[in-house]
Amino acid sequence: MYQVLSREVLLIDGEGNEISLPRSEQIPKDRYRKGESIRAIVHKVEMINGNPKIILSRTSPVFLERLFEQEVPEVYDGLITIKKVIREPGERAKVAVESYDDRIDPVGACVGMKGSRIHAIVRELQNENIDVINYTENLDLYITRALSPAKITSIKVDKDNGRVSVYLKPDQVSLAIGKGGLNIKLASRLVDMEIDVFREDMELQDEDVDLHEFSDEIESWVIDELNRIGLDTAKSVLALNAEELVRRTDLEEETVELLLKALKKEFEQE
Repeated sequence: MYQVLSREVLLIDGEGNEISLPRSEQIPKDRYRKGESIRAIVHKVEMINGNPKIILSRTSPVFLERLFEQEVPEVYDGLITIKKVIREPGERAKVAVESYDDRIDPVGACVGMKGSRIHAIVRELQNENIDVINYTENLDLYITRALSPAKITSIKVDKDNGRVSVYLKPDQVSLAIGKGGLNIKLASRLVDMEIDVFREDMELQDEDVDLHEFSDEIESWVIDELNRIGLDTAKSVLALNAEELVRRTDLEEETVELLLKALKKEFEQE
């Protein structure tokens, strides 16, 4: 390093090329003094008056990938694959990892014994909080892991609109959203869908009635058909209209109308 300017840090490599680490590619908490060494990746090369100017980056997700390769031998050897990295540099990152060897726990390997491997990376990134999660093709499970450390009660995925509705107990909502909305923002980018968080109404849930309680009025095969599409309580059925129930099940219109009538009667009595 030969010069620390307000907008960039300038360095010269062994061949006399000028190397720049612009302020925009530095982690906000980075502070440099002349003579210090810098760890970064080559972000791009610009030609200025016929001379190459090498631009470095410490904020790129690729930089975090390279740090994992240096600290985690299984990543370097290709036994663990980094599927996706999402960062808010210096604040928080989410890294989805996958192993093709069942004997290797990808999250455990990346974190290391007592966090030894991840701590080295966190220190380099000015205490950036790194969540390492196990990648999966199961979208519901992937979303659940992405929103860690929050515990999710239920999920509704609308693939057509790229949105996910997540329901949580009241004490889990702030965990899912995170400080300054950072956890949900990074989780949304990781799963590539917009995540909406909803507080589960505990009072309504307490008032709800299991469908099997209606076995005297509703035939068991009808209850089984409703269970098949994920409806197991009276209010979960009443949340849909007759048309939608007919469309999503093998039930006749007349059966659906009798069903809704029986369920509504239960709540009118209350």
